[in-house]
Amino acid sequence: MNIGTRKSIITGGKEISVETGKLAKQADGSVVVRMGDTMLLATVVAAPEAKEGVDFLPLTVDYREKYAAAGRFPGGFFRREARPSETEILVMRLVDRALRPLFPDDYHAEVQLMIQLLAYDGVNNPDALCGLAASAAIAVSDIPFNGPMSEVRLGRIDGQWIINPTMAEMKLSDVDMMIAGTIKDINMLEGEFQEISEAEMVEAIKIAHAAIIEQCQFQLDLGAMIPTANPKRVYSHESHNEEVKAKVYELAMEKCKDVARMGLANKAKRTELFDAIKAEVKASFSEEELPAVSGFISTYFSQVKKKAVRWVMLHETKRLDGRNFDEIRPIWAEVDYLPMVHGSAVFTRGETQSLTTLTLGGKMDEQMIDGATFQGTEKFLLHYNFPPFSTGEAKPLRGTSRREVGHGNLALRALKPVIPAGYAYSIRLVSDILESNGSSSMATVCAGTLALMDGGVPITAPVSGIAMGLVADDGKFAVLSDILGDEDHLGDMDFKVTGTAKGITACQMDIKVDGLPYEVLMQALNQARAGRLHILGKITETIAAPNTEMKPQTPRIEAFNVPNDMIGAIIGPGGKIIQAMQKETKTTITIEELENGEGRVQIMSNNGDDMNEAVRRIKQIAFPPQVEEGAEYEGKVKSVKDFGCFVEILSGTDGLIHISEFSWEKVAKMEDVCKEGDVLKFKVVGKDPKTKKWKLSRRVLLPRPERKEDTPQA
Repeated sequence: MNIGTRKSIITGGKEISVETGKLAKQADGSVVVRMGDTMLLATVVAAPEAKEGVDFLPLTVDYREKYAAAGRFPGGFFRREARPSETEILVMRLVDRALRPLFPDDYHAEVQLMIQLLAYDGVNNPDALCGLAASAAIAVSDIPFNGPMSEVRLGRIDGQWIINPTMAEMKLSDVDMMIAGTIKDINMLEGEFQEISEAEMVEAIKIAHAAIIEQCQFQLDLGAMIPTANPKRVYSHESHNEEVKAKVYELAMEKCKDVARMGLANKAKRTELFDAIKAEVKASFSEEELPAVSGFISTYFSQVKKKAVRWVMLHETKRLDGRNFDEIRPIWAEVDYLPMVHGSAVFTRGETQSLTTLTLGGKMDEQMIDGATFQGTEKFLLHYNFPPFSTGEAKPLRGTSRREVGHGNLALRALKPVIPAGYAYSIRLVSDILESNGSSSMATVCAGTLALMDGGVPITAPVSGIAMGLVADDGKFAVLSDILGDEDHLGDMDFKVTGTAKGITACQMDIKVDGLPYEVLMQALNQARAGRLHILGKITETIAAPNTEMKPQTPRIEAFNVPNDMIGAIIGPGGKIIQAMQKETKTTITIEELENGEGRVQIMSNNGDDMNEAVRRIKQIAFPPQVEEGAEYEGKVKSVKDFGCFVEILSGTDGLIHISEFSWEKVAKMEDVCKEGDVLKFKVVGKDPKTKKWKLSRRVLLPRPERKEDTPQA
């Protein structure tokens, strides 16, 4: 019995194996991908026919990390995997964005692609394999697809590029870049960087593409070995009416070009004019004809509108809103807009607006992450909200969308490189998009920079972002700076680039057409740099540098390291000491053990005196003054025993006054001469060699009584 087909490839010095025909055989295609001991199962199923009235590709990409893959129990009451985490959603988006443009334009059957993490070795990151696994599952199926495609991660350590770096290597890398493409072209990338140059980014893409080409050929060879993968299924998901098409093109093309030539900056006005043209086209058909042709009219009018706008751009160099190709929309910005928050900013570019708030907190405010492949905390959060009113729509709110998660993550990656290392505060930025007509994620980056500086966060440099577009037809192309929503929809590329004046900090690119020459890519990057610098100028006009003082309402934090062996003394038995300090000083105190063997204390307070008192108490425990033999002290009696009493010399350090050293007179019972809480003066006379406890004497500080034999006789 044949239980599967297995094939391997070496990528970046690491072996990747793909096995099919062993698991999930009822799916249209399934593969198990393995690198090291990390394993993924990818399956794909496509409906036999498209549903009636569907004129798009209903593609669903799902990625789930099984906790059993890492030998762990899920958290929570039910102890089972629940809704996808943000990490899983981001992986889904990476795969979806790379796959979706490669299905035939006229293929509308529902496609469901599921990827599951089956085993995780803690060395090889599974997300670098998901694109390959998804495409390979399609390659061994009979589903029509203009691939294959593959996806790799690229890192860089000491100037050396690494394909699919391990988890340990990623900690040393100054680049984290996911790149996807076919044998011919790159069609998706996303990454974060430590201010790299445009030339370095192009070099990275070329290196990654070489590995992608090898993996795509590998999939073609694998698919050729599977009899059921060839030929691909025959389908017919679209019907056309050439007479209606010709009439719509004839009636609407020139009128749509006229609207495109007007250079209207107002999106609502443009929409109104295009809708009026569509209504005129519909009016040219009789009431009897409309029920049968209405769907065709909508389809062909969308085509006409797209072709007309693109034609005007390429042949008359005119954009929809009248700008030049490299021109940025008008910008205005304001900081310190909201009272009571720790930092705030409004950033408006054209018809896109973000209101962003900053909140600063302590160790307790960090986000706990308990995933299958990562457990820990995150102290920099950025949340992006896209309410329907921002586009003038009324829609139900269904929770945080995948798009909101993705856009927020891109903005976070853009700003993360400029947050100073070791910054004591936890940071939360929230971007509420109040208006949207293109580049709302880039508006979030700009507003986030402003809010951070307004709140006094000492970022290393301001960051700006810009979304670039591309229109290419018949050998002509135009690279567009700061694209509108319509230009994104009608264009061939959405390329978001963020960075400082020094270099790029993050990027995200989706390409909808085959072929993006490196010369065009370099032009887009250079044009993006000019746009970023222009926007940076507007940001620094609003606020030139981070405020040197935080808002009065911002909690103050002090953090310092303490010896590891003093953590227990600071906490006390059952947390008694630290809890008492927090209550008495009205502060929040946290302690964590660092990898270097020290403890990190963080104190948060809204009152300077309370802060100083908490610092004093902790340092008194963590860095106690040394007891000096022969020195005199005053301290409280901690406990009374039959043989003497224990007295506090310094905070956390006790010593014994033996019953014989309490006074010159003989003491019968210690409880007759002292009690717990009494304050005594004493001298340190030595240290017991066995118990290592300090030996104290009260007697030596008292006047010695005269002996009887020394008394003069009468």
